[in-house]
Amino acid sequence: MTFAWYGHLKLQQAGISSNWPLIGIIAFSWVIAFFEYCCQVPANRIGFIGNGGPFSLVQLKVIQECISLLVFAVIANMIFQHQALHWNHAAAFLCLIAAVYFVFMK
Repeated sequence: MTFAWYGHLKLQQAGISSNWPLIGIIAFSWVIAFFEYCCQVPANRIGFIGNGGPFSLVQLKVIQECISLLVFAVIANMIFQHQALHWNHAAAFLCLIAAVYFVFMK
């Protein structure tokens, strides 16, 4: 989803999608997002405790958000190199780790 949501901004900076209409950008993003949904929806279905998996709905959401933010940080640094990470970003990641800890606490 990170590339679907933000990749078009890099394409615009490179001059590739500068003249695309908004509907073209939306369609481009949906095509990319489709493949992620093809993985995410089955993973949630298999992982959900109601379907025999080990995770509650809240746990699945926290896992998904943490993975999304981690992927965003990596892609943002690779694609948008002028977006440096600072101490407050590290502090936010520590808070995410704490969130995961608390969600999985019995």
